[in-house]
Amino acid sequence: MAGTEVDGPAEAAPEAILRRQSLRESAARTYARALPIVPVRARGLTIEGADGRRYLDCLSGAGTLALGHNHPVVLEAVRGVLDSGAPLHVLDLATPVKDAFTTELFANLPPALAAHARIQFCGPAGTDAVEAALTLVRAATGRSGLLAFTGAYHGMTAGALAASGGAREGRVTRLPFPQDRHCPFGVGGPEGAALAAHWTESLLDDPKSGIPRPAGMILEAVQGEGGVLPAPDDWLRRMRAITEARDIPLIADEVQTGVGRTGTFWGVDHAGVVPDVMVLSKAIGGSLPLAVVVYHSDLDVWQPGAHAGTFRGNQLAMAAGTATLAYVRQNRLAERAAALGARMLAALHGLAAAHPCVAEVRGRGLMIGIEFTDPDDPDTPGNGAAPALAAAVRQECLDRGLIVELGGRHSAVVRLLPPLTLTDEQATAVLDRLADAVAAAERARHRRLTPRNPQ
Repeated sequence: MAGTEVDGPAEAAPEAILRRQSLRESAARTYARALPIVPVRARGLTIEGADGRRYLDCLSGAGTLALGHNHPVVLEAVRGVLDSGAPLHVLDLATPVKDAFTTELFANLPPALAAHARIQFCGPAGTDAVEAALTLVRAATGRSGLLAFTGAYHGMTAGALAASGGAREGRVTRLPFPQDRHCPFGVGGPEGAALAAHWTESLLDDPKSGIPRPAGMILEAVQGEGGVLPAPDDWLRRMRAITEARDIPLIADEVQTGVGRTGTFWGVDHAGVVPDVMVLSKAIGGSLPLAVVVYHSDLDVWQPGAHAGTFRGNQLAMAAGTATLAYVRQNRLAERAAALGARMLAALHGLAAAHPCVAEVRGRGLMIGIEFTDPDDPDTPGNGAAPALAAAVRQECLDRGLIVELGGRHSAVVRLLPPLTLTDEQATAVLDRLADAVAAAERARHRRLTPRNPQ
C-alpha cells in the first residue's frame, strides 16, 4: 500500500519511529505532535527517550499518574495479580481484587456519600463514566436536560462532548463558570462568583427562561482543560444548595481532580460539598485504564444492562488502583500536594511579577496553570490570550527537558500536573526550567516584534 513504508524490518531509531507514526496514525493525534519523543523507560517524574535524553514529566498522563511512572507499590500490585493466576478479564463478576478496590475506594469517599453509595464499573475511560452518570440521572429523574458550565471538559463521547465547553448542540444549558481574568460579568472575585450563582438560580426559577427542570448538573471543582480554573468554595456550596433545594442531582466530575491532586482527596472536599454522583477515572487505576461512577443509592434505579462495558472488569487496573489509593491515603499525599503546590504557586507569582507576559497564575495543589498574554502581538485574540507564546514556552520547556501541556481559552495556559510524589528538589528543578523557558520565549517574541533598524 502506497505511503505506509512497510517493506523490511522496522527501524528502531527514534526518528524512524516518529516518521512511521506520522504516516500511520490518525490526524486526530494530539500530544504526539507537540511532544516528538519516543519514551522507552520511566520512573517517578522522569521519562527517558529512545535518544537517551531525560525529561521531567509534568504531564503525568494528563493527571493519570498520581504516583509517577512505575511506582514500586503499583508494580508489586500488578505482579501479584499476574503471579497469582487470577483471571484478568471477568466482565462484572465479583473477585477478591475488585472487592479490595471497592473497599479502599469507599474508605476514601466523603463519609456522607460512602454511607449510602453504590458503584458502577464502566468502560475504561473517564468519558464512559460521564456517559454512565448522565444515563443514571436521566433514568432516576425521568428528565432529560442537563446543566453544565462554560469551559468544561467531560470527555469525547457524544453525551460528554455535549456537556463540554466547546459544544454547540444538545440538551444542555450552559451556565457561567466563575473566574477572575475572563469573568463573564466583568468583575471577577467573590462578586463575580456570586453573580454567576445568582444567574443560575434565576434561570432555574424563572418560568419564562425556557429551561425546564433538568436531570442533573455536572461540574468540575477545578476546570482542567478549561485552563486550571478552581471553583470558589462558596460558589460550589451555592451550587450544592441550589441543586439540593430543587431536587437536581449534582454530578462532580473528579476524573482529573481526584485522588489528592488538588490538595484534598477529592476536589469537592475543599468546599465540604457532598455530591449525589462522582465520576472517577485517571488516577484511580494507578496508571491503567479504569473508570467508575459512585452515586447515592436513591438513584440506583436502572435495570441490569442499562449501562455496561466489556472491559469494566480490568483486574490489573483494580489492583494498581487499590495500591495507589492506599499509598496516597497512608502517606498523606493530598496534604503534601497542598503544601508543595502552595510553594510552587508562590514562586510562580514571583515569575509573573518579573515577566509581563504572564497574565495570571492559578491552581490548587499540584494542578497548576500559567496563562500568557501578549497585547503587542497583532495575532493575539481580543481577550489578551497568547496561544503562540504559550506554545513557544512549551517548546522551550521541552528543549530543557521539561514536559508540560497547554489548555484554556485559545490554548494560552501552560499546565503543570506533576505526580504527587514530587520532591522539593524536583519541584525546584521544574520551576527553574520553566523560568528559563519563559525568559527564552519572551526574548524570541521581543526579537520577532521589534523592527530591525535600516542599514
